[in-house]
Amino acid sequence: MTIERFGTLNGQDVLQVSLTGPDGIAMQVLTWGAVVRDLAVPLAGSSQRVVLGLNSIEDYVAHSPYFGAIVGRYGNRIGKAQFILNGETYGLDANEGENQLHGGSKGFGTRLWSIVDHTSSSVTLSLVSEDGDMGYPGRLVATCTYTLLPSLRLRIELEATTDMPTPVNLTTHGYFNLDGGPDISSHELTIAGDFITPTRPDLIPTGEIVSVAGTDYDFTAPRPIHGAQPTLYDINYVLRGPYGELRRAATLESRQNGLSMELWTTEPGVQFYDGHLIDMPVQGLGGTQYGRHGGLCLEPQRFPDSPNKAHFPSSILPRGQVSRQVSELRFSR
Repeated sequence: MTIERFGTLNGQDVLQVSLTGPDGIAMQVLTWGAVVRDLAVPLAGSSQRVVLGLNSIEDYVAHSPYFGAIVGRYGNRIGKAQFILNGETYGLDANEGENQLHGGSKGFGTRLWSIVDHTSSSVTLSLVSEDGDMGYPGRLVATCTYTLLPSLRLRIELEATTDMPTPVNLTTHGYFNLDGGPDISSHELTIAGDFITPTRPDLIPTGEIVSVAGTDYDFTAPRPIHGAQPTLYDINYVLRGPYGELRRAATLESRQNGLSMELWTTEPGVQFYDGHLIDMPVQGLGGTQYGRHGGLCLEPQRFPDSPNKAHFPSSILPRGQVSRQVSELRFSR
């Protein structure tokens, strides 16, 4: 494990933590946004990078579409940037039209986190969000722990506590490409979800929960992500199994090199985004130019806009309780 300076932002050092797991899996984590900047899996005598990342803090600040970040206080979208809690209306920072995306213009994915613990194969970072931050009630203390485990696993534990009831939806925002190709056309995807929460054109859920059977959203069996006339994906899937228990949410596999990644999570949903808006004006890791569909996201989450949808699983964290999300990336060759 090493810690080094990655850059400087507003007079503060941005640190990079490098970790190595027991089976040779390696990663780099930034204190800015708790970003997973790099993640490499041993493969055929070498290693395969499996995430998209950038080369400087300046590039991240100017261009990153949340590459590898922990987003919050509320990941995904809240309609009209407001919600009602205990009879009081809270107005939020609107940073996507009239809506809020990923906690607002100064959400957790753009903040400096602090390193509070580390070992050779793990690091824990923390962030304090004061009462009123981006419009949210309550002082929130969030922690993120990355741990590299045997059998090529990365465990991500996200916790939060608050002194007032508040919505919480911390999530991971990695962009995955398992073979280093220019796009994800060589990948097959399976999602353990029979239903989606369809959205309006502004990607706010309508409140419906509809079956994927017979539609382009059906990934219940492995299949290529895009067909001859590709659907563009940025949608929440309702996962099978009980909310709170660690279970398989998705499997991604490259037909090019045979590398597979399973996502396991305790969360009720997962957002699948196929990267159709990626258009990086700067080079990424290894000199790669990231373009359309250069990587995809699988974001474990509470449902988008759930503070405004009483029939969705609740995202409200009461005072004195702990919000906890556990997810694992499990790689195999």
